[in-house]
Amino acid sequence: MAVQEHVRVGVGCFVTYRDPNDGKQRFLIGQRKGSHGANTYGLPGGHLDMFEDFETCAQREILEETNLTLDKEKIQFITALNNIMQAEQKHYVTIFMYNQIDYKTIGHVKVMEPEKLQGTWQWVTIEQVKNLNLFSPLQKFIEEQDLSFLD
Repeated sequence: MAVQEHVRVGVGCFVTYRDPNDGKQRFLIGQRKGSHGANTYGLPGGHLDMFEDFETCAQREILEETNLTLDKEKIQFITALNNIMQAEQKHYVTIFMYNQIDYKTIGHVKVMEPEKLQGTWQWVTIEQVKNLNLFSPLQKFIEEQDLSFLD
C-alpha cells in the first residue's frame, strides 16, 4: 500500500430533511465501495478541488453522487476535523457541511456513481446511524461533535 505523501481535504455534507409524517430529521448516507473506507457508511462528498470554496465543493459532489441540486446559499459550514487514518496510511482534513432540503425533493436521489457506492443511498436518523459501521471521519464527527442539528 502506497503511503499518502500529502494531507488531502475532503468535504462531507449532511443532506437532511424533516419527515412530515413523524417529524424526525433524516440525512443521506451510503456504503462506500472501491476506495479507502470500503464497506463503511459515509456522507456524500469528495475531494476539495484547487481554488474551490467549501460550498461549491459540497454542491458539486452532491450533484455528481446523488443527483440532488443544492442551493449554494443554503449550504452551511459545520466544522473541520483532522482525520489521521493510520491503518490506511492516509491523512485528511475533513470539512463537514450541512444543507436541509425540502421533503418533496427526496425522490430525486439516484446513485450516480455505482462504482463508488454499494446499494443505494439511504435516509437515516441519527439513532439509526449510530449502529452502523461508519467511515472513520463520520464516526469521529459523531463521537466528538454537537449533533443537535440532526434532532
